[in-house]
Amino acid sequence: MKWLRRKDDQQTTPSIEQQRSSKLAELGSQLWASRQEKGLSLEEMVALTRIPRRLLQAIEEGNLEDLPEPIYIQGLIRQFADALDFNGAEFASTFPIGSQRVMPQPTWNNTPTIAQLRPIHLYLLYIFLILFSVNGLSNLLNNAALQANNSQIPPSPQKESLLPPEINQPNNSPELQPVSSKKQSQSVQIGVTLKSSSWIRVIADGKTEFEGILPEGSRRTWQATQQLTVKTDNAGGVLMSVNQQEAKEMGEPGKVEEVRIAAKPKS
Repeated sequence: MKWLRRKDDQQTTPSIEQQRSSKLAELGSQLWASRQEKGLSLEEMVALTRIPRRLLQAIEEGNLEDLPEPIYIQGLIRQFADALDFNGAEFASTFPIGSQRVMPQPTWNNTPTIAQLRPIHLYLLYIFLILFSVNGLSNLLNNAALQANNSQIPPSPQKESLLPPEINQPNNSPELQPVSSKKQSQSVQIGVTLKSSSWIRVIADGKTEFEGILPEGSRRTWQATQQLTVKTDNAGGVLMSVNQQEAKEMGEPGKVEEVRIAAKPKS
């Protein structure tokens, strides 16, 4: 009889997307109710949280399609909750961000859920991303300095003596003159200025240099030797300049836009 009762109690586990949608609707409803109780408008919440109005509205309405990746949704919920005097980290930790399905807890199991560990995992991920970005930038600068030093080293006298006499004449063989490699002469630099708080991802030469939300008024610069890719969820809120030229908006406000810029040889 016990085996039959346990089998009857089993239910189909919802997918991770269904869990996110359900939990977002639940948390968004609580945030909306708290905001209404405090008499705050969405515009006032934008000033308190530095989060675009459309993202705050999407959270309250439980609209996953208008929000970025789950890990950033959790961060937005935490900021929103902190501004309404909740414990933001604890409040947001219930929003699922992993790809694994959450198995239902049996009624007889009173052990603590692992959801309490999620904020720690999130902080560790943030630290890893910061260390990875700093390490990548350091390697890029070291490689550039090494290439610059190598280009300044004169050719070895022993190697010159092995060449035929006619090749040792600089005026007779202009094609054999030292030529800087294309990789050393290529470079591209972009700078961004935030008109409003926006999510941005920057990829330099195939490596992610930055991914996150930058507040209004932020100014950042990135450089690559081959190609830079910039993606944002609020194209109208980002002013971008290429190689110190005049800055222009990446696109329309509230639109997702991705721009790829390839390096060109310097004149």
